[in-house]
Amino acid sequence: MARLRSDFWVAAHLRRCGVEGIEAVLRRRGAAEAGAIYVTVDHLDGLVDLYGPAPQSELTGDETDRLFAPLLSGAAPPDIEVRMVRELRYDPDLWWISIDDRLGRSALTLVRAEPR
Repeated sequence: MARLRSDFWVAAHLRRCGVEGIEAVLRRRGAAEAGAIYVTVDHLDGLVDLYGPAPQSELTGDETDRLFAPLLSGAAPPDIEVRMVRELRYDPDLWWISIDDRLGRSALTLVRAEPR
């Protein structure tokens, strides 16, 4: 099954967050067709979670939506910034969505409950 372009997926996700009352903004625009998508969720208490594309080993091929895996959980904002700078050096075409939500909601489909 063909995967939805990154720009369409991000636009739809931002709209979905808005409908669900989750404050989300696009922090970095990536490659329209296939840029990797990363999402940070700031709990507004000094802790931030980072989600990134699910590893290929977690995909079955039957997915109808993009799947995400937790990369960092309950991290300090500077740690998230360092990680994202490293990700940007590796993949300058990535997208970055930033969410502020006290409940930690992201509206993402996750493959794993715990970060590695």
